[in-house]
Amino acid sequence: MPDTAVARLPPAVGWPASGTPLASRLAKLDLHRLDDLILHLPLRYEDETRLTPIAVARPGFPAQVEGEVLSCEVTLRPRRQLVARIADASGALVARWLNFYPSQQKQMATGRRVRLFGEVRGGFLGLEMVHPRVRPVEEAESLPDALTPVYPTTAGLGQAALRKLVERALNLVPLEEGLPANTLAELGLPGFAEAVRALHRPAPDADPAALENRDHPAWQRIKFEELLVQQLSLRRAYNARRAHVAVALAARRQLTQALLEGLPFGLTAAQARAQREIARDLAASHPMQRLLQGDVGSGKTIVAALAMLQAAENGWQAAMMAPTEILAEQHYRKLAGWLTPLGVEVAWLSGSRRKREREVVLARLQSGECLLAVGTHALIEDPVAMPRLALAVVDEQHRFGVRQRLALRDKGADGRRPHMLMMSATPIPRTLAMTHYADLDVSVLDELPPGRTPIRTRLVSDARRDEVIGRVREACLEGRQAYWVCPLIEESEALQLQTAVETYETLCAALPELRVGLIHGRLKTDEKAATMAAFAAGELQVLVATTVIEVGVDVPNASLMVIEHAERFGLAQLHQLRGRVGRGTAESVCILIFAQPLSETGRARLKVIYEHTDGFEIAREDLRIRGPGEFVGARQSGVPLLRYASLETDGDLIEPARALAERLLREDPAAVDRLMARWLGSREGLLRA
Repeated sequence: MPDTAVARLPPAVGWPASGTPLASRLAKLDLHRLDDLILHLPLRYEDETRLTPIAVARPGFPAQVEGEVLSCEVTLRPRRQLVARIADASGALVARWLNFYPSQQKQMATGRRVRLFGEVRGGFLGLEMVHPRVRPVEEAESLPDALTPVYPTTAGLGQAALRKLVERALNLVPLEEGLPANTLAELGLPGFAEAVRALHRPAPDADPAALENRDHPAWQRIKFEELLVQQLSLRRAYNARRAHVAVALAARRQLTQALLEGLPFGLTAAQARAQREIARDLAASHPMQRLLQGDVGSGKTIVAALAMLQAAENGWQAAMMAPTEILAEQHYRKLAGWLTPLGVEVAWLSGSRRKREREVVLARLQSGECLLAVGTHALIEDPVAMPRLALAVVDEQHRFGVRQRLALRDKGADGRRPHMLMMSATPIPRTLAMTHYADLDVSVLDELPPGRTPIRTRLVSDARRDEVIGRVREACLEGRQAYWVCPLIEESEALQLQTAVETYETLCAALPELRVGLIHGRLKTDEKAATMAAFAAGELQVLVATTVIEVGVDVPNASLMVIEHAERFGLAQLHQLRGRVGRGTAESVCILIFAQPLSETGRARLKVIYEHTDGFEIAREDLRIRGPGEFVGARQSGVPLLRYASLETDGDLIEPARALAERLLREDPAAVDRLMARWLGSREGLLRA
């Protein structure tokens, strides 16, 4: 983009008119106002403060050279290109452009003095630069007195134009200090204005490594403020939720106590603790917003059942929503088995139920005769009315989008918000919970119920597939059952993976003495239900499946899990799938079949799942490999990703940021408003979902 685009900015406002090409390019970078440019910080820096004599320029490193153009011509072999030869007192180099404009050819006219910046490399004719940046100069023209920032940009918006925009913003926007002086002193941080200027206009003597690695004091200041603003946003959202009214559900303990007395097992200490925390929240007149997280098999369902009963014993309704029909139906069967003997009806609602059955269920829910419901996203569809809904439970909450979670929340009774209990079997590392989940109360199930057998994990190359089939035969002939999980349903030319259908046919042929079943997402609901029921009843010995069995499936007799092309799965999925076995008393094994060659990421994931069984440790490693945005599904959850702070390297800043956020919210709301306006503008609403 020509630099003249910047000159078209209205001088009074300093921002391009809406709808102009410049405004749309800036919008692609999420830049909508001058304040956004202040925090649009460089990716890296180039050192144009010094000149390198051509003779001492090192191949493989960027350098700035200055010299006279000896020649410039368009050559046609081996392809059409612009080739210029530039010399200074120490030597000469070749500059080459494979794509060029006539204006560049004029710029490199013979006899002109130019400065070139680019990476030097060894060429056929000696040192050369390919596509260097060029600037015509006069003899003895002064050099810049600061490192040159290189900004994130988009097509049509050049670095020179972006630098001018940032310069204008720095001159027009008041760089107000937003943090208390004692906090800056305690943490050894510079002021905001000093930090911003140091990053946009670093001094020539600034440590380039500290700037590149983002551990320069100016970067520390920016990252601390970003973490602070995230804490402020989430805590303000948390406080706003507490200002809403919910139905107070007293812990009457009639039904909950009856359920506990009728169970064939006792609660673990962690389950009892979580149940007390939830019961206390439900008794309050503002909506609960709690995350119940625990490893695979830690017993979240019974804790959720006790919470739902607390609503029922007060005469109010509760609903549990799960992301897949298999998981929702499993929850329904479990809850119905526990609660029907207590005289409590549980409704089952899914998109696949027959129209007449569905209408009966809807009528009972609408009349309030039925107090508890379990279902898929069908629960949030318009015809479903639960006029006395006081508690909504969302299992595997990260699989639902913002709108789906809000739709369930908005079904509360008489304009009152229902209490919300989110459940996740993907343990969340502490640093992530403190940042991305600061608007929730968190209950953790950090122990497994007694009787769960440890699962041994084995890594096997796909060249040894026949040995694995033999292992399946042995386990099943000893009276056990096995899962065989595949990543795809049918053959894909792009991904030549073993598929569920093909594997099913292979196992049927290789294991004629065993009964093999197949389940995947494209089967009709009643077919899936029948296959799962047959496997649970022991009528099928091997179940070939896609990841539809990832969560919730509970068959204690299944002691062997085989995962095909394990390198294609994420760590959370592998851990979830492995947790489908080890639910009985028999020793359980999970075999991960992988294909060679392994990518670096694939190798790292398999190493983690092989070495660890603790879901929290696996989650920490997963966070390290994937990064926070992908780990929590931030784009779906509505929580903005951190742009500059890293949970891996800046964990020591989170606790002070959280403490200061609480203090500012309590003592200086005006400072909070200023900080939020600087960083979020109108985007704070994202955090309220």
